[in-house]
Amino acid sequence: MVPKAYESASRGPLKQEQIERYLPMVKRIAGRLAMSLPPHIDEDDLIGYGVFGLLDALERFEAARGVKFETYASIRIRGAMIDGLRIMDWVPHSARQKVKRVQDGFAELEYRLGRVATVEEVADLLKVDVKEIAGVLVQAQLLTLTSFDETTTDHEGDSSGTPLNLLMDFEAHEAFQAIEKEELKKILAEAVEKLPDKEKLVVALYYQEELTLKEIAAVLKLSESRISQLHSQAILRLRGKLSRHKRNLL
Repeated sequence: MVPKAYESASRGPLKQEQIERYLPMVKRIAGRLAMSLPPHIDEDDLIGYGVFGLLDALERFEAARGVKFETYASIRIRGAMIDGLRIMDWVPHSARQKVKRVQDGFAELEYRLGRVATVEEVADLLKVDVKEIAGVLVQAQLLTLTSFDETTTDHEGDSSGTPLNLLMDFEAHEAFQAIEKEELKKILAEAVEKLPDKEKLVVALYYQEELTLKEIAAVLKLSESRISQLHSQAILRLRGKLSRHKRNLL
């Protein structure tokens, strides 16, 4: 059944029936988004934001545009969840600076060593305690959501994509974009291959197999918080690789 909080927004039995039909999709998107979030954020809140994104999709969808409703709705639902997160838990500038510092630390060490850097090595480089790095990784969970894992949309709901979408088969529409995407796709593929085994597996299960946080935790027999940490570490490494590549182009 649709939660009572949403019934007043459904505008009639037909809309309520549609919400019930697509509620499992809302829940699955919330379950996947939980991968990039700190543990104190309630998944039910995500579902609440997602339902209003679904309502927006039902209002705005135009079948004549040749896009499947599920595709269009998933973008609107995810966007509504991210907008809600920004309102309820915006990350302060100081936290962003710390995450950037750790990200650059991973990138610098891995470039210098020619291998994957450990959390302990990054802590030593930055002259901080390992526990502080662990705390930054928790903060990074929300930041990675609005960088690598966020799908942006224009006012008509069209997606502009994300860096990690480059690992999938999204087609570029212009020659320059195609060349740029192919180059970044190659860099990301190489960077993913160099990830530690567990991080690489988490990335594969999440972005290619499209499993939720709970499903990945069950597959790897690890806690959900540990899976989130592995995901954050992997994203920081990949962001660092891209940042270094961009700096080398300047």
